[in-house]
Amino acid sequence: MVSPTFDTKPSRASYDVLIVGGAIMGSSTAWWLTEMGFDGTVLVVERDPSYEKCSTAHTNSCMRQQFSTELNVRISQFAADFVNNIRERMGGDDRIPELSVRSFGYLYLSDNEGFADVLRQNIKVQHAAGAATELLSPDEILARYPFYNVDDIVLGSINTVNEGYWDGAAVFDWWKRQARERGVEYISGEVVEMARSARGVESVTLGSGDVVACGQVVNASGPRAARTAKMAGIDVPVEPRKRYSWVFKAEQPLDRDLPLTIDPSGVHCRENGGGTYQAGGHADVDPAVDFDDFAMDHSLWENHVWPVLATRIPAFESVKVQAEWAGHYAVNTLDHNAILGPHPDVPNFIFLNGFSGHGLQQSPAMGRATAEWLIHREYRALDMTPFAYERVVENKPILETAVI
Repeated sequence: MVSPTFDTKPSRASYDVLIVGGAIMGSSTAWWLTEMGFDGTVLVVERDPSYEKCSTAHTNSCMRQQFSTELNVRISQFAADFVNNIRERMGGDDRIPELSVRSFGYLYLSDNEGFADVLRQNIKVQHAAGAATELLSPDEILARYPFYNVDDIVLGSINTVNEGYWDGAAVFDWWKRQARERGVEYISGEVVEMARSARGVESVTLGSGDVVACGQVVNASGPRAARTAKMAGIDVPVEPRKRYSWVFKAEQPLDRDLPLTIDPSGVHCRENGGGTYQAGGHADVDPAVDFDDFAMDHSLWENHVWPVLATRIPAFESVKVQAEWAGHYAVNTLDHNAILGPHPDVPNFIFLNGFSGHGLQQSPAMGRATAEWLIHREYRALDMTPFAYERVVENKPILETAVI
């Protein structure tokens, strides 16, 4: 990622839209506002313009259509279309690289009939939405990918059409660049307080002491979503959960691309290129953590992740870790799905939160939807009303069984 230079003071005392958080969700929204011809003023407040610790910087950078709800499938389908046609989507700007989804696919592995039935139900939803998902028996898995140990596997589910790696950093960078070139203002700062009236949020106070009035405020602050909402007197069930990643080199690289493999243990691993692979996972005990806690658990690789990988893919018995890091998921503890749109009692406070690890792949559609709401007070391309905050109040979760 290119770290931009942001001013530390806003140029105006008032903005029509103020976005709290300038990572991929905030920047997608900002860009879509300009793309839709919004003629108001937009301020993005980003607490760390280096983006070193944001979820966007720690992503696996993959997308999939293998969800259990049609809306989530269609959200990812739009993301694939956007990435595969990014230059055209962004006005034919020849500075923008031609990108595509590297479709090595996701492979869900089930070691029991219960989860196998879930995969069988999910594929009906995916096929109805036009996804190319296939169910594979253990023998069929081995025929395509002979490097797996499938002795305990009952069923697999894979889609190799628009599922796999994409350059999320490039998309993020160009959303941010074009948004700024089109007049969106980014500043380095932190929102520390909000003033609220019967109308809604009237203004925010920055850490610098500057007070900025706003017509609408968008909470795009990732794992810090609950802290941001609390300033407006609102509760949102989003908390930071630590997720660990490792890049390793195999002494004997596989002879074909490795799908992003979701082992029944929860450990996942994907192709990285050049004989290297990226694995991810988390500890069995998975509490909320401090916003600034990025310490690695070095025992997790040795005691859990590597043994799982070496059992599932015996060629990974001999590997060398090249890089490792911890990042944060912004986990919606209600149902691991997005919370989107206005608060029912604070109508100018807009949620863009709780993506629970799906944020990067959902950012094209979610930014578009948020911009639609800000401009039109309705969703026009995809109906995102199922993600409304009201389901939190009513304790009516959206059941999504395909969570990694």
